[in-house]
Amino acid sequence: MMPLRELSKITMPIVFNEPLSFLQRITEYMEHIYLINKACSHADPLERMQAVAAFAVSAVASQWERTGKPFNPLLGETYELTREDLGFRFISEQVSHHPPISAFYSEGLNKDFIFHGSIYPKLKFWGKSIEAEPRGTITLELLKHNEAYTWTNPTCCVHNVIIGKLWLEQYGMVEIVNHSTGDKCVLNFKPCGLFGKELHRVEGYIQDKNRKKLCIIYGKWTECLWCTDPTTYETYKKNEKRGGEQKKLKPSEDVIKSENDEADDMPEVQDTVQFIPGSKLLWRINCRPPNSSQMYNFTSFAVSLNELEKGMEAILAPTDCRLRPDIRNMENGNMDVASKEKERLEEKQRAARKERAKDEVEWHTRWFHQGTNPYTGTSDWLYSGGYFDRNFSDCPDIY
Repeated sequence: MMPLRELSKITMPIVFNEPLSFLQRITEYMEHIYLINKACSHADPLERMQAVAAFAVSAVASQWERTGKPFNPLLGETYELTREDLGFRFISEQVSHHPPISAFYSEGLNKDFIFHGSIYPKLKFWGKSIEAEPRGTITLELLKHNEAYTWTNPTCCVHNVIIGKLWLEQYGMVEIVNHSTGDKCVLNFKPCGLFGKELHRVEGYIQDKNRKKLCIIYGKWTECLWCTDPTTYETYKKNEKRGGEQKKLKPSEDVIKSENDEADDMPEVQDTVQFIPGSKLLWRINCRPPNSSQMYNFTSFAVSLNELEKGMEAILAPTDCRLRPDIRNMENGNMDVASKEKERLEEKQRAARKERAKDEVEWHTRWFHQGTNPYTGTSDWLYSGGYFDRNFSDCPDIY
């Protein structure tokens, strides 16, 4: 089945949104930054890879039940976040509008890591679902160990966008490469399958440069991640099969659904991750606020991202999405005003693009430049530096 339409050029009604920009959604990668700190502290490269793998999985965990669409960033839009309590600062910029590309850069305040990348979410509408394939490379550099890791996020799919209850799954292979040692972590984010047995499950392994498996990783991206040695894992799986726990079932007529069904029912969430004795916990998801379901299923970290504290406006870049009027009005519950502001901003962006075309003027990004990822050799957007010097005199007027 072919996608009906590529969605990056479609204007969506504001009711489908959550009151955050996609740049702020990217910043949520940093919620579990303690895993980067843990990777920095480990002397053993295997333990470092385990911590990096846990961080890569944790970075997409905030999407669980987040069925609201973040606002498309305007060209030139930025977002910064400094968390001295967590030991990092972060800057992102919308560097291209068609195709939409968001670039980000973060560094440890103790100069222990650099985390950067560019993301081009290719959206496809399949009739009943929207699939987001997050193209673009993510790079984590552990400076003390002189190591660099790269990977790409799994595909995200939101079901029942027309009718029925919205639900979300992530699937696809994620390959994390340590470019210094040659170690590799391969993670399989499993699609839910016919009976929903695999919903949210992640399984994979870490291998050395000679392809010897060093450990097995398993868990759920919505819950937790464990690791164990390959021998223990294989023994456990053999015993599980011998015990008859994996009976082959024939799909019943009510499970096999036709293409014309009104909605794809969300599979019932299976029992929690089955613990294999001797496993080591790599990561567990943070609890969400008690009223999270009334706040777009935001995490505690996400809730704080749009806060505009006293005095902050004076030091922020004028392009920061905390200052974006449509998102701010939506957060304050002024939906009609937010919708009108969204239309105004999009029209202003279109008019500016036409003016540049007429004058044959090219758009120049402010904080990032197009280049080559030094580890993968692929095209990437790299941080040019200078944002935190706070010279914002030549920032564009986008709001």
